[in-house]
Amino acid sequence: FGLPFTEHMVSVAGRDYNASLKPLAGNARVPCLHDDGFQVWESIAIAEYLAERYSQMWPADAQARARARCVSAEMHAGFAKLRTAMPMNLKLKLKGKPATPEVQREIDRVVEIWTEARTQFATGNGPWLFGEFSVADAMFAPIACRFNVYNVPLPPIAAAYRDAILAHPAMLEWTAAALKETEAH
Repeated sequence: FGLPFTEHMVSVAGRDYNASLKPLAGNARVPCLHDDGFQVWESIAIAEYLAERYSQMWPADAQARARARCVSAEMHAGFAKLRTAMPMNLKLKLKGKPATPEVQREIDRVVEIWTEARTQFATGNGPWLFGEFSVADAMFAPIACRFNVYNVPLPPIAAAYRDAILAHPAMLEWTAAALKETEAH
């Protein structure tokens, strides 16, 4: 969204509660936004906090905005089997293997969300879910990366959306920085 910020890298080694992060984030996890000493953690809460100041982060149309919030919340809270089966690791490029039925259901749901948003709300106004780039696109960026890394076959609308996310300038910058990281977990 072109908002100014300063990034601070922290170790996130391990998957459990990390007490060393407690001074940086109330829930001892990342991400956490610091705004003049006030902490906002959890991606969806950070997005809502920022959207109160920058309304362009959500679609202008009320129904599109409501749907974007629905799918963003679903993304934030869901797809646990997919996340477990396909851990985030941009340094991989796998040939892929057939997904378990449980993981395939979650892949199918993501494809359904992307297809509905692109066909019902985007109406040719750019490659994003709701026309203009929104929080919903940012929320689905990690899944787009996973689908790419694990070589998940996608139908044309979903594949085009995945490719648009991966080609976004912010994603290219973020991916390049991730590939340079040397800390291993």
